[in-house]
Amino acid sequence: MTFKIVLLPGDGIGPEVTAAAVSVLDAVAARFGHRCQTTTCPIGGAGLRTSGVPLPAETLNACLAADAVLLGAVGDPDFDNIERHLRPEQGLLALRKTLGVYANLRPARTWPSLEDAGPLKASRVAGTDMLFVRELTGGLYFGEPRHIESDGSAALNTLRYSRDEITRVADVAFRMALGRRNLVTSVDKANVLETSQLWRSVTTGVAARYPGVRLEHMYVDACAMALALDPPRFDVVLTENLFGDILSDEAGAIVGSLGLLPSASIGERAGLYEPVHGSAPTLAGKDIANPIGAILSVGMMLRHSFKLVTEADAVDQAVGAVLLAGARTADLVAPSGGSGMSGSRMAQLIAEAVRG
Repeated sequence: MTFKIVLLPGDGIGPEVTAAAVSVLDAVAARFGHRCQTTTCPIGGAGLRTSGVPLPAETLNACLAADAVLLGAVGDPDFDNIERHLRPEQGLLALRKTLGVYANLRPARTWPSLEDAGPLKASRVAGTDMLFVRELTGGLYFGEPRHIESDGSAALNTLRYSRDEITRVADVAFRMALGRRNLVTSVDKANVLETSQLWRSVTTGVAARYPGVRLEHMYVDACAMALALDPPRFDVVLTENLFGDILSDEAGAIVGSLGLLPSASIGERAGLYEPVHGSAPTLAGKDIANPIGAILSVGMMLRHSFKLVTEADAVDQAVGAVLLAGARTADLVAPSGGSGMSGSRMAQLIAEAVRG
């Protein structure tokens, strides 16, 4: 098979983790006899520097023609004070909207030997294996109208969801649960928000089409607490855009580091794959960023865009084997355990494990 992939390294540590992920993708291609055709394009701050906009037209056109898109990270403090529509993050939001990737899949699991990497007790997080399914193209991030009063005295954002938007992402969550432990936890704030009342009603209706899957509803504040108290109880967590953004970052603390978390955004066109972490500009250029989130995003790309389950499993197994052998980047090292290895060395070890 030939992979036609657009690479969007982006900003900060994005180019480093993207290069690491591509090295593992190349190892997969070599082992299983595939070919990679990659095109690299700018986005975010890199797009502003080259074209004056966060999502250049050539970048968007390349993504629309690709089989899949691999993104590093978006965000550059040099552009913090420019107009909102030109901020680097607007390039990513516009790309998600144009690609129609309405369902964001964010798996979070504890890896053997890493249960004590985060701030929570190992006994509390052991066995955690959950999947956030976050609605990605609606809600507060895209709602109109939105504005700040000219005198700075007030601001407005619009939270809106349609029945169709909720139905399609709920369908994804229930399908995912069928291949897991058959539990969907739908997160809302139905005691306060009308959009959440609609969310609860629609997800209940969708659940009726999946009699083998159990649905539970949970308020977002209660869910945030339960994630910290008993993370292994969760299987598939279905949420709207803002809640999913926040809760899935909490999962980084549960499993040990945001650097471990991958994501897949799927929907109408090419899938968009990216690590959950941000651009971390203070770490850029130091080769200390954890590349595992980006590498596992490649595994999700193989699984969801190319339907190559064996190859995706090989990536996951290689990451697990390298971590079990004791490899650690700085974010995974206990305070008394030293400085950790470089990101490029971690990627090299994983690529070698893929090749066997």
